[in-house]
Amino acid sequence: MNNLKSVSDLIGRAVYGLISLSLGIISLTMMGVALWDIWLSLHEKTLLVAALLNSIGLIVIGMAVFDVSKFMLEEEVLSSSATKSPAKQREALLKFFVIIAIAISLESLVFVFDAGTKDITTLIYPTLLLVSAILVVVGLGVYQRLTRDDGQ
Repeated sequence: MNNLKSVSDLIGRAVYGLISLSLGIISLTMMGVALWDIWLSLHEKTLLVAALLNSIGLIVIGMAVFDVSKFMLEEEVLSSSATKSPAKQREALLKFFVIIAIAISLESLVFVFDAGTKDITTLIYPTLLLVSAILVVVGLGVYQRLTRDDGQ
């Protein structure tokens, strides 16, 4: 039975490793495309501000995807979850949600600027996205408060 568990663990680590690698490549590609769009808009004398806003969005999403990729590699491939204490698992979960909260916040700000330059009536959607980012941060605070150790 122990052999079966170690084979299962090895397969799980390999799958998570492939997923992490794929996400890393996708995120770097997104950031490369963003930089390429800026380069093209500079040399073709097209709308630079629109290209910059689009590129910021791509870079922010690419950064968030890269952080998720790095997180998966560190937590699921390189470390053993069987030897993790509850405090370390809680710390890993908080780290993951902080990555998500930062990505949502940055993306909502990009959407706010984009809506402000195009159509002010669509400003409600990025505002709701920003509110959701705030709720994620508040939820993280509540989670930390409820799961903290009293001895610390």
